[in-house]
Amino acid sequence: MITSSKSLIAASLFAAALGFAAPSAAATFDGDWNVQIVSSNAACPSGASVSIEINNGQVASNSVAVTASGRVADAGNISVTLANGVKRAVGTGRLSGTSGSGTWRAALCSGTWTAQRI
Repeated sequence: MITSSKSLIAASLFAAALGFAAPSAAATFDGDWNVQIVSSNAACPSGASVSIEINNGQVASNSVAVTASGRVADAGNISVTLANGVKRAVGTGRLSGTSGSGTWRAALCSGTWTAQRI
C-alpha cells in the first residue's frame, strides 16, 4: 500500500508539473513579421512584402489580400503557405531572434525570402 501511495503522489506531482509547463519554445517567435519576397525568375513578380503574424508557433495572415498558414518549430524552422485566390506559394526556412530567411516555390516561380520582426 505504501508503494502505491508513493506512485500516486508522484503521478499527481507529474500531472501538476505538466499543467504549469513553460510555453513552447516556438512561442519565442510570436509577433508580427514583415516578409520580403524575391523571385529568381525575371518573368515573375519580385519585391513583394507580406505581413504575417505568429502566435504560439502558428502562422497567420495580417492581410485580407493574402492568406498565410503554417508552423514554426521550436528550433525556428518554419514552413508556410501563402495564397491569393488560386495562386499559391510554399516557403521553408529558419527564424532566429528577430530575422529569418529561406526559399519559396510556386507553380511557375521560385525564389528567396527574408523576414524581420516588426
